Amino acid sequence: MPEMQAKSNYGAVIDAISRFLAAPPEGTPVELIDAFSQLGDKRFLPPRLFVETVEQSPVAISITDPSARILYANSAFERLTGFTREQVIGHNESMLSSKSTPLSVYQDLWDTIRNKLVWSGKLVNHRANGEEYLAELCISPVLNSDGGVAYYLGMHRDITEMHRLEQKLRFQKSLTEAALDAAPMVVAMIDGDGRVLLDNHSYKALQGDFRGVEPAELFTDALKAQIGSDLLAACGEGKGFTNVDVRLDPPSGRMPRWFTCSGVRIAELDSAARSFFKAGASGRCCLLLIANEVTDSRERINEARLTMIRANMAEQQLVQTMREAISASIFQFQVPINIVKAALSMSASAGDKPGLGAALSEALERGEEAIESLHAALPGPSAEQNASVNVNELVHEVLRLSTERFLASGVVVDWRTAPVLPALSGRPNALRGLFKYVIDNAVDALNEAGLDYREIRIETCTVDGEIVVSVMDNGGGIPDAIRLRVFEPFYCGWEHARNHAGMGLTMAEEVAISHGGSIEIDRDFLGGSRVFIRLPYPDDGEA
Repeated sequence: MPEMQAKSNYGAVIDAISRFLAAPPEGTPVELIDAFSQLGDKRFLPPRLFVETVEQSPVAISITDPSARILYANSAFERLTGFTREQVIGHNESMLSSKSTPLSVYQDLWDTIRNKLVWSGKLVNHRANGEEYLAELCISPVLNSDGGVAYYLGMHRDITEMHRLEQKLRFQKSLTEAALDAAPMVVAMIDGDGRVLLDNHSYKALQGDFRGVEPAELFTDALKAQIGSDLLAACGEGKGFTNVDVRLDPPSGRMPRWFTCSGVRIAELDSAARSFFKAGASGRCCLLLIANEVTDSRERINEARLTMIRANMAEQQLVQTMREAISASIFQFQVPINIVKAALSMSASAGDKPGLGAALSEALERGEEAIESLHAALPGPSAEQNASVNVNELVHEVLRLSTERFLASGVVVDWRTAPVLPALSGRPNALRGLFKYVIDNAVDALNEAGLDYREIRIETCTVDGEIVVSVMDNGGGIPDAIRLRVFEPFYCGWEHARNHAGMGLTMAEEVAISHGGSIEIDRDFLGGSRVFIRLPYPDDGEA
Protein backbone atom coordinates (compact mmCIF):
# COMPACT_ATOMS: atom_id res chain seq x y z
CA MET A 1 0.00 0.00 0.00
CA PRO A 2 2.75 2.57 0.85
CA GLU A 3 4.50 1.69 -2.42
CA MET A 4 1.36 2.41 -4.47
CA GLN A 5 0.90 5.68 -2.59
CA ALA A 6 4.50 6.72 -3.37
CA LYS A 7 4.06 6.01 -7.05
CA SER A 8 0.88 8.08 -7.08
CA ASN A 9 2.72 10.99 -5.42
CA TYR A 10 5.53 10.84 -7.99
CA GLY A 11 3.00 10.72 -10.80
CA ALA A 12 1.33 13.86 -9.39
CA VAL A 13 4.71 15.62 -9.32
CA ILE A 14 5.38 14.76 -12.95
CA ASP A 15 1.92 15.94 -13.99
CA ALA A 16 2.46 19.21 -12.12
CA ILE A 17 5.79 19.78 -13.93
CA SER A 18 4.12 19.13 -17.28
CA ARG A 19 1.30 21.65 -16.52
CA PHE A 20 3.88 24.17 -15.36
CA LEU A 21 5.79 23.90 -18.63
CA ALA A 22 2.57 24.21 -20.66
CA ALA A 23 1.61 27.55 -18.99
CA PRO A 24 4.37 28.98 -16.75
CA PRO A 25 3.14 31.66 -14.26
CA GLU A 26 4.01 35.25 -14.94
CA GLY A 27 7.37 36.27 -13.45
CA THR A 28 8.84 32.74 -13.53
CA PRO A 29 12.64 32.99 -14.02
CA VAL A 30 13.70 32.25 -17.58
CA GLU A 31 16.53 30.00 -16.34
CA LEU A 32 14.03 27.76 -14.56
CA ILE A 33 11.81 27.48 -17.63
CA ASP A 34 14.87 26.71 -19.81
CA ALA A 35 16.03 24.01 -17.42
CA PHE A 36 12.67 22.25 -17.42
CA SER A 37 12.25 22.79 -21.17
CA GLN A 38 15.53 21.00 -21.92
CA LEU A 39 14.09 17.87 -20.35
CA GLY A 40 11.51 17.78 -23.11
CA ASP A 41 14.05 18.36 -25.86
CA LYS A 42 14.56 15.55 -28.32
CA ARG A 43 18.08 15.14 -27.00
CA PHE A 44 16.75 14.19 -23.55
CA LEU A 45 14.21 11.78 -22.20
CA PRO A 46 11.04 13.14 -20.55
CA PRO A 47 11.26 13.63 -16.75
CA ARG A 48 8.50 11.04 -16.15
CA LEU A 49 10.61 8.38 -17.91
CA PHE A 50 13.66 9.17 -15.77
CA VAL A 51 11.71 8.89 -12.56
CA GLU A 52 9.88 5.73 -13.56
CA THR A 53 13.12 4.10 -14.73
CA VAL A 54 14.83 4.68 -11.40
CA GLU A 55 11.73 3.73 -9.48
CA GLN A 56 11.25 0.47 -11.34
CA SER A 57 14.95 -0.49 -11.40
CA PRO A 58 15.66 -3.95 -9.88
CA VAL A 59 18.78 -2.50 -8.22
CA ALA A 60 18.47 -0.80 -4.84
CA ILE A 61 19.24 2.90 -5.42
CA SER A 62 19.59 5.64 -2.86
CA ILE A 63 20.69 9.29 -3.06
CA THR A 64 22.29 11.04 -0.08
CA ASP A 65 23.72 14.47 0.65
CA PRO A 66 27.48 14.88 1.22
CA SER A 67 27.05 13.80 4.86
CA ALA A 68 25.34 10.52 3.81
CA ARG A 69 21.87 11.61 4.87
CA ILE A 70 19.33 9.78 2.71
CA LEU A 71 17.32 12.02 0.40
CA TYR A 72 15.81 9.39 -1.85
CA ALA A 73 15.36 5.59 -2.02
CA ASN A 74 13.64 3.59 -4.74
CA SER A 75 11.25 0.67 -4.46
CA ALA A 76 14.00 -1.94 -4.86
CA PHE A 77 15.73 -0.38 -1.85
CA GLU A 78 12.59 -0.91 0.21
CA ARG A 79 12.25 -4.52 -0.92
CA LEU A 80 15.87 -5.33 -0.25
CA THR A 81 16.28 -3.65 3.15
CA GLY A 82 12.74 -4.04 4.50
CA PHE A 83 12.73 -0.31 5.42
CA THR A 84 10.13 2.03 3.94
CA ARG A 85 11.05 5.38 2.48
CA GLU A 86 9.49 7.12 5.46
CA GLN A 87 11.77 5.15 7.78
CA VAL A 88 15.03 5.99 5.98
CA ILE A 89 14.64 9.41 4.34
CA GLY A 90 16.35 12.01 6.52
CA HIS A 91 18.44 9.38 8.30
CA ASN A 92 22.10 8.55 7.76
CA GLU A 93 22.94 5.66 5.46
CA SER A 94 24.86 4.12 8.37
CA MET A 95 21.53 2.97 9.81
CA LEU A 96 21.90 -0.06 7.50
CA SER A 97 25.40 -0.88 8.69
CA SER A 98 26.17 -4.00 10.67
CA LYS A 99 28.94 -4.13 13.23
CA SER A 100 30.43 -7.04 11.28
CA THR A 101 32.11 -4.74 8.75
CA PRO A 102 35.66 -3.66 9.75
CA LEU A 103 36.20 0.07 10.28
CA SER A 104 39.05 -0.01 7.76
CA VAL A 105 36.52 -0.74 5.00
CA TYR A 106 34.48 2.36 5.89
CA GLN A 107 37.67 4.41 6.10
CA ASP A 108 38.62 3.32 2.59
CA LEU A 109 35.08 4.08 1.38
CA TRP A 110 35.10 7.68 2.67
CA ASP A 111 38.67 8.36 1.53
CA THR A 112 37.66 7.30 -1.98
CA ILE A 113 34.38 9.18 -2.42
CA ARG A 114 35.68 12.37 -0.75
CA ASN A 115 38.34 12.37 -3.45
CA LYS A 116 35.45 12.36 -5.97
CA LEU A 117 36.18 8.78 -7.03
CA VAL A 118 33.81 5.82 -7.40
CA TRP A 119 34.07 3.24 -4.62
CA SER A 120 33.08 -0.41 -5.09
CA GLY A 121 33.18 -3.03 -2.40
CA LYS A 122 31.30 -5.26 -0.02
CA LEU A 123 29.63 -4.37 3.29
CA VAL A 124 27.67 -6.38 5.82
CA ASN A 125 24.27 -4.66 6.25
CA HIS A 126 21.16 -5.59 8.16
CA ARG A 127 17.49 -5.49 7.18
CA ALA A 128 14.66 -3.95 9.14
CA ASN A 129 14.08 -7.32 10.89
CA GLY A 130 17.73 -7.46 12.02
CA GLU A 131 18.76 -10.11 9.49
CA GLU A 132 22.28 -9.55 8.15
CA TYR A 133 23.12 -9.79 4.47
CA LEU A 134 26.20 -9.18 2.32
CA ALA A 135 25.80 -6.14 0.08
CA GLU A 136 27.82 -5.40 -3.01
CA LEU A 137 27.88 -1.63 -3.09
CA CYS A 138 28.85 1.02 -5.63
CA ILE A 139 28.92 4.68 -4.54
CA SER A 140 29.43 7.41 -7.10
CA PRO A 141 29.83 11.16 -6.28
CA VAL A 142 27.47 13.54 -8.13
CA LEU A 143 29.22 16.87 -8.71
CA ASN A 144 27.63 20.33 -8.94
CA SER A 145 28.51 23.04 -11.49
CA ASP A 146 31.41 24.19 -9.27
CA GLY A 147 32.95 20.72 -9.24
CA GLY A 148 32.08 20.01 -5.64
CA VAL A 149 30.21 16.99 -4.29
CA ALA A 150 26.49 17.69 -4.27
CA TYR A 151 25.15 14.17 -3.72
CA TYR A 152 26.18 10.56 -3.51
CA LEU A 153 24.46 7.99 -5.69
CA GLY A 154 24.49 4.54 -4.12
CA MET A 155 23.52 1.23 -5.73
CA HIS A 156 23.71 -2.10 -3.99
CA ARG A 157 22.50 -5.65 -4.28
CA ASP A 158 22.29 -8.68 -2.03
CA ILE A 159 25.08 -11.17 -2.81
CA THR A 160 24.63 -13.33 0.29
CA GLU A 161 23.65 -16.40 -1.72
CA MET A 162 26.50 -15.88 -4.17
CA HIS A 163 28.90 -15.59 -1.25
CA ARG A 164 27.51 -18.80 0.24
CA LEU A 165 28.05 -20.62 -3.06
CA GLU A 166 31.58 -19.22 -3.37
CA GLN A 167 32.39 -20.39 0.14
CA LYS A 168 30.94 -23.79 -0.60
CA LEU A 169 32.97 -24.02 -3.80
CA ARG A 170 36.11 -22.92 -1.92
CA PHE A 171 35.44 -25.54 0.74
CA GLN A 172 34.95 -28.24 -1.88
CA LYS A 173 38.18 -27.16 -3.57
CA SER A 174 40.06 -27.30 -0.26
CA LEU A 175 38.49 -30.67 0.51
CA THR A 176 39.51 -32.00 -2.92
CA GLU A 177 43.07 -30.69 -2.55
CA ALA A 178 43.33 -32.16 0.95
CA ALA A 179 42.09 -35.53 -0.31
CA LEU A 180 44.53 -35.45 -3.22
CA ASP A 181 47.44 -34.50 -0.97
CA ALA A 182 46.56 -37.29 1.45
CA ALA A 183 46.37 -39.83 -1.37
CA PRO A 184 49.45 -42.09 -1.56
CA MET A 185 49.42 -42.18 -5.36
CA VAL A 186 50.76 -39.53 -7.74
CA VAL A 187 47.98 -37.35 -9.17
CA ALA A 188 48.39 -34.63 -11.80
CA MET A 189 46.10 -32.77 -14.17
CA ILE A 190 47.90 -32.10 -17.48
CA ASP A 191 46.58 -29.83 -20.22
CA GLY A 192 46.96 -30.32 -23.97
CA ASP A 193 50.28 -28.44 -23.98
CA GLY A 194 51.77 -30.70 -21.33
CA ARG A 195 51.49 -28.12 -18.53
CA VAL A 196 50.60 -29.34 -15.05
CA LEU A 197 47.43 -27.58 -13.84
CA LEU A 198 47.00 -29.47 -10.58
CA ASP A 199 49.13 -31.89 -8.58
CA ASN A 200 49.44 -33.34 -5.09
CA HIS A 201 52.14 -33.87 -2.45
CA SER A 202 53.14 -37.25 -3.89
CA TYR A 203 53.74 -35.61 -7.27
CA LYS A 204 55.90 -32.87 -5.70
CA ALA A 205 57.86 -35.49 -3.71
CA LEU A 206 58.52 -37.43 -6.92
CA GLN A 207 59.67 -34.21 -8.60
CA GLY A 208 62.17 -33.75 -5.77
CA ASP A 209 63.41 -37.31 -6.17
CA PHE A 210 64.07 -36.60 -9.85
CA ARG A 211 65.93 -33.37 -9.04
CA GLY A 212 63.33 -30.95 -10.37
CA VAL A 213 62.56 -32.77 -13.61
CA GLU A 214 58.82 -32.55 -14.30
CA PRO A 215 57.40 -36.04 -13.63
CA ALA A 216 54.54 -35.35 -16.07
CA GLU A 217 57.05 -35.29 -18.95
CA LEU A 218 58.62 -38.54 -17.79
CA PHE A 219 55.24 -40.25 -17.44
CA THR A 220 53.94 -39.07 -20.83
CA ASP A 221 57.19 -40.11 -22.57
CA ALA A 222 57.18 -43.51 -20.87
CA LEU A 223 53.50 -44.09 -21.58
CA LYS A 224 53.94 -43.01 -25.18
CA ALA A 225 56.74 -45.55 -25.57
CA GLN A 226 54.59 -48.17 -23.85
CA ILE A 227 51.29 -47.51 -25.64
CA GLY A 228 52.74 -46.30 -28.92
CA SER A 229 50.71 -43.10 -29.32
CA ASP A 230 50.64 -39.54 -28.07
CA LEU A 231 48.59 -39.59 -24.87
CA LEU A 232 47.48 -35.99 -25.04
CA ALA A 233 46.33 -36.41 -28.65
CA ALA A 234 44.53 -39.61 -27.70
CA CYS A 235 42.96 -37.77 -24.78
CA GLY A 236 41.61 -35.17 -27.19
CA GLU A 237 39.92 -37.99 -29.07
CA GLY A 238 38.22 -39.18 -25.89
CA LYS A 239 40.48 -42.16 -25.21
CA GLY A 240 41.79 -43.09 -21.79
CA PHE A 241 43.92 -45.93 -20.44
CA THR A 242 44.10 -48.04 -17.30
CA ASN A 243 46.74 -50.05 -15.46
CA VAL A 244 49.73 -49.43 -17.71
CA ASP A 245 53.04 -50.28 -16.01
CA VAL A 246 55.91 -47.86 -16.59
CA ARG A 247 59.44 -47.68 -15.28
CA LEU A 248 61.24 -44.44 -14.40
CA ASP A 249 64.96 -44.39 -13.64
CA PRO A 250 66.02 -41.71 -11.13
CA PRO A 251 69.36 -39.93 -11.64
CA SER A 252 72.63 -41.04 -10.02
CA GLY A 253 71.92 -44.72 -10.41
CA ARG A 254 69.28 -45.01 -7.72
CA MET A 255 66.82 -47.85 -7.81
CA PRO A 256 64.27 -47.69 -10.64
CA ARG A 257 60.72 -46.74 -9.76
CA TRP A 258 57.70 -48.63 -11.09
CA PHE A 259 54.21 -47.17 -11.43
CA THR A 260 50.85 -48.46 -12.57
CA CYS A 261 49.26 -45.58 -14.48
CA SER A 262 45.71 -44.73 -15.46
CA GLY A 263 44.48 -41.70 -17.39
CA VAL A 264 41.05 -40.09 -17.58
CA ARG A 265 39.99 -37.50 -20.13
CA ILE A 266 38.61 -34.31 -18.59
CA ALA A 267 37.00 -31.75 -20.90
CA GLU A 268 37.40 -28.16 -19.71
CA LEU A 269 34.27 -26.14 -20.44
CA ASP A 270 34.69 -23.22 -22.81
CA SER A 271 34.49 -19.95 -20.88
CA ALA A 272 34.21 -17.71 -23.95
CA ALA A 273 31.10 -15.52 -24.16
CA ARG A 274 30.07 -16.95 -27.52
CA SER A 275 29.75 -20.43 -26.02
CA PHE A 276 27.26 -19.37 -23.31
CA PHE A 277 24.24 -20.82 -25.10
CA LYS A 278 26.05 -23.95 -26.25
CA ALA A 279 25.27 -26.41 -23.52
CA GLY A 280 28.23 -28.63 -22.69
CA ALA A 281 30.55 -26.80 -25.07
CA SER A 282 34.05 -28.05 -24.30
CA GLY A 283 37.27 -26.11 -24.69
CA ARG A 284 40.61 -27.71 -24.00
CA CYS A 285 41.05 -31.34 -23.13
CA CYS A 286 42.99 -32.26 -19.99
CA LEU A 287 44.40 -35.57 -18.83
CA LEU A 288 43.94 -36.66 -15.22
CA LEU A 289 46.97 -38.88 -14.59
CA ILE A 290 46.91 -41.26 -11.64
CA ALA A 291 50.12 -43.20 -10.97
CA ASN A 292 50.24 -45.75 -8.17
CA GLU A 293 53.78 -46.73 -7.20
CA VAL A 294 54.31 -50.49 -7.18
CA THR A 295 58.09 -50.51 -6.78
CA ASP A 296 58.07 -52.77 -3.69
CA SER A 297 55.88 -55.44 -5.24
CA ARG A 298 57.77 -55.13 -8.50
CA GLU A 299 61.04 -55.60 -6.63
CA ARG A 300 59.78 -58.83 -5.11
CA ILE A 301 58.78 -60.05 -8.55
CA ASN A 302 62.13 -58.91 -9.94
CA GLU A 303 64.03 -60.75 -7.20
CA ALA A 304 62.39 -64.01 -8.23
CA ARG A 305 62.94 -63.12 -11.86
CA LEU A 306 66.56 -62.22 -11.17
CA THR A 307 67.13 -65.60 -9.58
CA MET A 308 65.82 -67.24 -12.74
CA ILE A 309 67.96 -64.96 -14.92
CA ARG A 310 71.00 -65.75 -12.78
CA ALA A 311 70.41 -69.47 -13.31
CA ASN A 312 69.86 -68.99 -17.05
CA MET A 313 72.96 -66.85 -17.40
CA ALA A 314 75.02 -69.34 -15.38
CA GLU A 315 73.87 -72.06 -17.75
CA GLN A 316 74.52 -69.80 -20.70
CA GLN A 317 77.97 -68.98 -19.31
CA LEU A 318 78.73 -72.68 -18.86
CA VAL A 319 77.72 -73.42 -22.43
CA GLN A 320 79.68 -70.43 -23.64
CA THR A 321 82.74 -71.55 -21.69
CA MET A 322 82.46 -74.98 -23.31
CA ARG A 323 82.15 -73.34 -26.72
CA GLU A 324 85.21 -71.21 -26.01
CA ALA A 325 87.25 -74.19 -24.76
CA ILE A 326 86.28 -76.43 -27.68
CA SER A 327 86.75 -73.60 -30.19
CA ALA A 328 90.16 -72.89 -28.70
CA SER A 329 91.02 -76.60 -28.94
CA ILE A 330 89.93 -76.70 -32.57
CA PHE A 331 91.99 -73.61 -33.19
CA GLN A 332 95.03 -75.19 -31.49
CA PHE A 333 94.55 -78.52 -33.37
CA GLN A 334 94.39 -76.72 -36.68
CA VAL A 335 97.99 -75.52 -36.36
CA PRO A 336 99.72 -78.97 -36.26
CA ILE A 337 97.31 -80.32 -38.86
CA ASN A 338 98.31 -77.50 -41.18
CA ILE A 339 101.94 -78.40 -40.49
CA VAL A 340 101.27 -82.08 -41.25
CA LYS A 341 99.55 -81.09 -44.50
CA ALA A 342 102.55 -78.99 -45.46
CA ALA A 343 105.00 -81.77 -44.54
CA LEU A 344 102.97 -84.32 -46.51
CA SER A 345 102.99 -82.06 -49.54
CA MET A 346 106.74 -81.51 -49.26
CA SER A 347 107.36 -85.25 -48.78
CA ALA A 348 105.38 -86.15 -51.87
CA SER A 349 107.14 -83.57 -54.02
CA ALA A 350 110.62 -84.53 -52.75
CA GLY A 351 110.07 -88.26 -53.36
CA ASP A 352 110.63 -89.31 -49.74
CA LYS A 353 110.18 -92.79 -48.45
CA PRO A 354 106.66 -94.22 -48.78
CA GLY A 355 106.59 -95.12 -45.08
CA LEU A 356 106.96 -91.49 -44.04
CA GLY A 357 104.18 -90.36 -46.34
CA ALA A 358 101.89 -93.07 -45.01
CA ALA A 359 102.65 -92.04 -41.45
CA LEU A 360 101.93 -88.41 -42.21
CA SER A 361 98.68 -89.31 -44.01
CA GLU A 362 97.54 -91.37 -41.05
CA ALA A 363 98.41 -88.53 -38.63
CA LEU A 364 96.50 -86.10 -40.82
CA GLU A 365 93.48 -88.39 -40.97
CA ARG A 366 93.44 -88.91 -37.20
CA GLY A 367 93.81 -85.18 -36.61
CA GLU A 368 90.91 -84.33 -38.92
CA GLU A 369 88.77 -86.95 -37.20
CA ALA A 370 89.60 -85.35 -33.86
CA ILE A 371 88.60 -81.90 -35.18
CA GLU A 372 85.33 -83.32 -36.52
CA SER A 373 84.67 -84.87 -33.11
CA LEU A 374 85.30 -81.50 -31.46
CA HIS A 375 82.98 -79.79 -33.95
CA ALA A 376 80.32 -82.37 -33.15
CA ALA A 377 80.76 -81.74 -29.41
CA LEU A 378 80.55 -77.97 -29.88
CA PRO A 379 77.25 -76.77 -28.26
CA GLY A 380 75.03 -74.94 -30.68
CA PRO A 381 73.91 -71.39 -29.98
CA SER A 382 70.71 -71.17 -27.97
CA ALA A 383 67.63 -70.18 -29.93
CA GLU A 384 65.92 -67.11 -28.49
CA GLN A 385 62.94 -65.16 -29.77
CA ASN A 386 62.92 -61.39 -30.11
CA ALA A 387 60.94 -59.46 -27.51
CA SER A 388 60.34 -55.84 -26.53
CA VAL A 389 63.02 -54.99 -23.96
CA ASN A 390 63.98 -52.04 -21.79
CA VAL A 391 67.73 -51.46 -22.03
CA ASN A 392 67.84 -49.70 -18.65
CA GLU A 393 66.23 -52.73 -17.06
CA LEU A 394 68.64 -55.18 -18.72
CA VAL A 395 71.72 -53.18 -17.68
CA HIS A 396 70.36 -52.84 -14.16
CA GLU A 397 69.83 -56.61 -13.97
CA VAL A 398 73.42 -57.21 -15.09
CA LEU A 399 74.71 -54.79 -12.46
CA ARG A 400 72.78 -56.60 -9.76
CA LEU A 401 74.10 -59.93 -10.97
CA SER A 402 77.64 -58.51 -10.83
CA THR A 403 77.31 -56.99 -7.35
CA GLU A 404 79.45 -59.65 -5.66
CA ARG A 405 82.26 -59.17 -8.16
CA PHE A 406 82.12 -55.38 -7.74
CA LEU A 407 82.43 -55.78 -3.97
CA ALA A 408 85.25 -58.31 -4.26
CA SER A 409 87.20 -56.02 -6.61
CA GLY A 410 86.43 -52.83 -4.69
CA VAL A 411 84.73 -51.22 -7.68
CA VAL A 412 82.43 -48.20 -7.31
CA VAL A 413 79.65 -48.11 -9.90
CA ASP A 414 78.22 -44.77 -11.05
CA TRP A 415 74.92 -45.58 -12.80
CA ARG A 416 73.62 -42.62 -14.85
CA THR A 417 70.64 -43.45 -16.99
CA ALA A 418 68.16 -41.63 -19.14
CA PRO A 419 64.92 -41.61 -17.12
CA VAL A 420 63.00 -43.02 -20.09
CA LEU A 421 64.28 -45.03 -23.05
CA PRO A 422 62.30 -46.23 -26.07
CA ALA A 423 61.49 -49.92 -26.29
CA LEU A 424 63.94 -52.06 -28.23
CA SER A 425 63.17 -55.29 -30.08
CA GLY A 426 65.85 -57.83 -29.28
CA ARG A 427 66.89 -61.08 -27.60
CA PRO A 428 66.95 -60.38 -23.86
CA ASN A 429 69.47 -63.03 -22.81
CA ALA A 430 71.82 -62.20 -25.65
CA LEU A 431 71.70 -58.48 -24.76
CA ARG A 432 72.32 -59.25 -21.09
CA GLY A 433 75.35 -61.24 -22.20
CA LEU A 434 76.53 -58.30 -24.32
CA PHE A 435 76.39 -55.88 -21.39
CA LYS A 436 77.97 -58.40 -19.02
CA TYR A 437 80.92 -59.04 -21.35
CA VAL A 438 81.65 -55.31 -21.58
CA ILE A 439 81.21 -54.68 -17.84
CA ASP A 440 83.35 -57.72 -16.95
CA ASN A 441 86.00 -56.40 -19.32
CA ALA A 442 85.95 -53.06 -17.45
CA VAL A 443 86.38 -54.86 -14.10
CA ASP A 444 89.30 -56.83 -15.55
CA ALA A 445 90.88 -53.58 -16.72
CA LEU A 446 90.62 -52.13 -13.21
CA ASN A 447 92.07 -55.27 -11.64
CA GLU A 448 94.92 -55.19 -14.17
CA ALA A 449 95.71 -51.54 -13.37
CA GLY A 450 95.78 -52.23 -9.62
CA LEU A 451 94.56 -48.74 -8.66
CA ASP A 452 93.44 -47.91 -5.13
CA TYR A 453 90.28 -46.19 -6.40
CA ARG A 454 88.34 -48.14 -9.00
CA GLU A 455 85.27 -46.75 -10.69
CA ILE A 456 82.97 -47.80 -13.50
CA ARG A 457 80.51 -45.31 -14.92
CA ILE A 458 77.60 -46.48 -17.04
CA GLU A 459 75.38 -44.06 -18.96
CA THR A 460 72.40 -44.56 -21.25
CA CYS A 461 70.88 -42.08 -23.68
CA THR A 462 69.38 -41.81 -27.15
CA VAL A 463 71.27 -40.27 -30.09
CA ASP A 464 69.99 -40.11 -33.68
CA GLY A 465 67.63 -43.08 -33.45
CA GLU A 466 70.03 -45.23 -31.41
CA ILE A 467 70.16 -46.25 -27.77
CA VAL A 468 73.72 -45.62 -26.64
CA VAL A 469 75.17 -47.41 -23.62
CA SER A 470 78.61 -46.17 -22.59
CA VAL A 471 80.76 -48.10 -20.12
CA MET A 472 83.72 -46.16 -18.71
CA ASP A 473 86.48 -47.22 -16.30
CA ASN A 474 89.47 -45.44 -14.82
CA GLY A 475 91.85 -48.30 -15.54
CA GLY A 476 94.95 -48.29 -17.70
CA GLY A 477 93.11 -47.74 -20.96
CA ILE A 478 93.44 -49.57 -24.28
CA PRO A 479 96.48 -48.68 -26.44
CA ASP A 480 95.60 -47.52 -29.91
CA ALA A 481 97.70 -50.31 -31.41
CA ILE A 482 95.41 -53.03 -30.09
CA ARG A 483 92.14 -51.08 -30.19
CA LEU A 484 90.80 -53.22 -33.03
CA ARG A 485 92.56 -56.45 -32.06
CA VAL A 486 90.65 -56.74 -28.78
CA PHE A 487 87.63 -57.84 -30.82
CA GLU A 488 89.55 -60.69 -32.52
CA PRO A 489 88.75 -64.24 -31.38
CA PHE A 490 91.10 -65.63 -28.72
CA TYR A 491 93.04 -62.40 -28.43
CA CYS A 492 93.86 -61.63 -24.80
CA GLY A 493 95.76 -58.45 -24.00
CA TRP A 494 95.93 -58.93 -20.23
CA GLU A 495 99.31 -59.51 -18.63
CA HIS A 496 97.61 -61.81 -16.16
CA ALA A 497 95.37 -63.81 -18.47
CA ARG A 498 94.02 -66.10 -15.73
CA ASN A 499 91.15 -68.07 -17.31
CA HIS A 500 90.44 -65.63 -20.13
CA ALA A 501 89.98 -67.22 -23.54
CA GLY A 502 89.84 -63.85 -25.30
CA MET A 503 86.27 -64.30 -26.58
CA GLY A 504 84.32 -61.85 -24.40
CA LEU A 505 84.47 -58.73 -26.58
CA THR A 506 84.26 -60.90 -29.70
CA MET A 507 80.92 -62.32 -28.61
CA ALA A 508 79.77 -58.89 -27.44
CA GLU A 509 80.43 -57.52 -30.93
CA GLU A 510 78.56 -60.44 -32.51
CA VAL A 511 75.47 -59.72 -30.36
CA ALA A 512 75.60 -56.00 -31.17
CA ILE A 513 75.92 -56.65 -34.91
CA SER A 514 73.10 -59.22 -34.83
CA HIS A 515 70.85 -56.49 -33.41
CA GLY A 516 71.83 -54.06 -36.18
CA GLY A 517 74.12 -52.13 -33.84
CA SER A 518 77.81 -51.74 -33.15
CA ILE A 519 80.38 -51.64 -30.38
CA GLU A 520 83.42 -49.39 -30.46
CA ILE A 521 86.17 -48.06 -28.22
CA ASP A 522 86.52 -44.31 -27.78
CA ARG A 523 90.10 -43.58 -28.85
CA ASP A 524 89.91 -39.99 -27.50
CA PHE A 525 88.92 -40.96 -23.95
CA LEU A 526 91.56 -40.08 -21.36
CA GLY A 527 92.10 -41.54 -17.92
CA GLY A 528 90.92 -45.07 -18.70
CA SER A 529 88.73 -46.52 -21.41
CA ARG A 530 85.21 -45.96 -22.70
CA VAL A 531 83.21 -48.43 -24.77
CA PHE A 532 80.15 -47.35 -26.76
CA ILE A 533 77.37 -49.85 -27.46
CA ARG A 534 74.92 -48.56 -30.08
CA LEU A 535 71.60 -50.29 -30.65
CA PRO A 536 69.06 -48.85 -33.13
CA TYR A 537 65.44 -48.67 -32.00
CA PRO A 538 62.39 -48.50 -34.31
CA ASP A 539 60.69 -45.16 -34.85
CA ASP A 540 56.94 -44.75 -34.37
CA GLY A 541 56.16 -45.78 -37.94
CA GLU A 542 58.20 -48.97 -37.76
CA ALA A 543 56.88 -49.77 -34.30
